[in-house]
Amino acid sequence: MTNLRKFIDIGANLIDPMYQGIYHGSRKHQADLQNVLERSWSNNLSKIIITAGSIEESKKALELAKTDERLFSTVGCHPTRCNEFEESGDPEGYLKSLCDLAVENREKIIAIGEMGLDYDRLQFCSKDTQKKYFEMQLSMCSKLKLPMFLHCRNAGDDFVQILRKYKNELTAGVVHSFDGNPEDANSILQLGLYIGINGCSLKTEDNLFSVTTIPSDRLMIETDCPWCEIRPTHAAAKHVITHFPSVKKEKWQPDRMVKGRNEPCTIVQILEILARVRDEEEEYLCNQIYKNTMKLFFPHEL
Repeated sequence: MTNLRKFIDIGANLIDPMYQGIYHGSRKHQADLQNVLERSWSNNLSKIIITAGSIEESKKALELAKTDERLFSTVGCHPTRCNEFEESGDPEGYLKSLCDLAVENREKIIAIGEMGLDYDRLQFCSKDTQKKYFEMQLSMCSKLKLPMFLHCRNAGDDFVQILRKYKNELTAGVVHSFDGNPEDANSILQLGLYIGINGCSLKTEDNLFSVTTIPSDRLMIETDCPWCEIRPTHAAAKHVITHFPSVKKEKWQPDRMVKGRNEPCTIVQILEILARVRDEEEEYLCNQIYKNTMKLFFPHEL
């Protein structure tokens, strides 16, 4: 049955320098993104959405997406980068650049984001700046008619308040990398949004309980690689069945994962954890999540 599964990683940071062998500005091994992608395809990934967090990243993600029919990308400005709107000297022009990129590349750019609020990292961008340009980016929904790829960290009340304010103008979307409580999940669900789960969503027993409260027809899964791996210290680790051999970056091998650097192939671990903590059949859950993802991001293929 395993080979009948199909996964879509809705959030992969494939343009991160780590996939070029560069860590903290220092080269440790050769570029190996192709090895990473080969591992993905051979482990039942059917599509990967490359996330972008600035106009430059949106361009890079698009260029990478153009190299393979199974790769797609997003366009947007991450909350921690929203200073870029003002630093550009022309916030409206920055927004128009994002819009134009999407309009000109509809076959590859399939979502608006990563956008939202992040109050865990205010050292990069103030609350007021984040809120201002989150609202500005939401105006792209009516123009582009693309789904939203949303980010929320420790900002639930403001996040939901802003989305409620513009509810009638918004498209459907997913709040990725969810790590909130059941009340947070319920607020998101009431807005008609999907919830994306990755390793950062599954660190504690409270996290594991929260994901049991999300209806299966509103779930999506992702890796947020190279971040958000399932670590041995995470409450979810005991539920993982599939393990991938890995080596330290200094001892890089083409057929091994790099320790501490996540990859799309580990998406199977998220499914295994969810199936166990929710007490659901793995194949059923995998199929439901795949259908949810296709419905939001690839409705023309249904």
